[in-house]
Amino acid sequence: MSIARPTVLATGLTAATLALAGCGGDDDAGDGLAGGPVSTATTRVEVISQLSEGRFDPSAIYAREAPGVVTVISLFAGDRGDRLPTGEGLGSGFVISGDGRIATNAHVVTNGEGSALRRAESVYVQFADGNQVPAEIVGTDFNSDVALIKVDPADLTLRPLPLGTSRGLTVGAPVAAIGSPFGEPQSLSVGVISGTNRTIDSLNSGGAASGGNFAIGGAIQTDAAINHGNSGGPLVDAQGRVIGINAQIQTTGGGGEGVGFAIPADTVRRSLDQLAEQGHVDYAWIGVSTVPVFPQLARRLDLPTAEGALVQSVSDDAPAAIAGLSDGDGDEQVLFQGTRYRVGGDLITAVDGRAITKANDLATAIAERSPGESVTLDVWRDGEQRTVQVTLGTRPG
Repeated sequence: MSIARPTVLATGLTAATLALAGCGGDDDAGDGLAGGPVSTATTRVEVISQLSEGRFDPSAIYAREAPGVVTVISLFAGDRGDRLPTGEGLGSGFVISGDGRIATNAHVVTNGEGSALRRAESVYVQFADGNQVPAEIVGTDFNSDVALIKVDPADLTLRPLPLGTSRGLTVGAPVAAIGSPFGEPQSLSVGVISGTNRTIDSLNSGGAASGGNFAIGGAIQTDAAINHGNSGGPLVDAQGRVIGINAQIQTTGGGGEGVGFAIPADTVRRSLDQLAEQGHVDYAWIGVSTVPVFPQLARRLDLPTAEGALVQSVSDDAPAAIAGLSDGDGDEQVLFQGTRYRVGGDLITAVDGRAITKANDLATAIAERSPGESVTLDVWRDGEQRTVQVTLGTRPG
């Protein structure tokens, strides 16, 4: 599955496509779009506490959470010399602190792809009361599709939402999404968690030398309706805690079809903390491409264990290569169940003693570390178990 920009998605696709849920059009942006901020009487910060345990009450969730959800309007400069805004992007966001910080998706406040990716020329935030003010982009994290923007809190009423955790989520638990689908602000949709620990593409393409696109692990799948403009808005649980940022949809026709994905709250928190501190986020990198091992594959390849990550390639000069990890000798491949596997490479079974049992366990374990840290990998090679110390590098891109 591949990521497409919202402008591409808006044209309609015939094949199943994983698309960013934020709305971005090419409509002309008139001077009236930004509008002038409407003065309010005073600056107020009303912290939204979580709801008490009990039944799922969408009305109560909406009444408490919606005032802290905003519409994010991004204007992008054209290629003309006068640098006038020529395009508009629309998404959602939510207040996270009383000093005016707001979380959203990186793709809401950026446009383009690869080396042509650029930040918005101007960003405006519209609150639930209709007040609209300019915002600055504090930082963007393309690896997790998270952005931190900030408004001047003077004369505003701010309602920060409680950021929860994405650990321990269960399939079937009720959730609510609040945002601005198709520009309709303060819209509520409800559903359940349809899946956990999904893997979706990030905005960071590290290039062929580093293994191509990096992925976002631990994503939350939901059937709560998510459409263009929902990007950057919160996905909340029954207690009103933000458990994720709505980011992508899987679609065959360009609209929401009940398969949406949210960036998990623990990933969001890590990203926001670093964006606030240094304006960017550093990710650790090991530099291997792997495939998950399962019992039938283990028997077919005569592997010593039925779980782990089988190394398929090692990037040149990557930390893994420096540490001596191997993808095997030669280019011998085996076709099994419709997939080609390179054989003879190292089989990684644990990171710092934590077993690798799922497809994204290795990537998740590395993403939780920082560049410069060392990790110990348990590895099977040539029928023998050994440990390999790897000093992590910084993810390219």
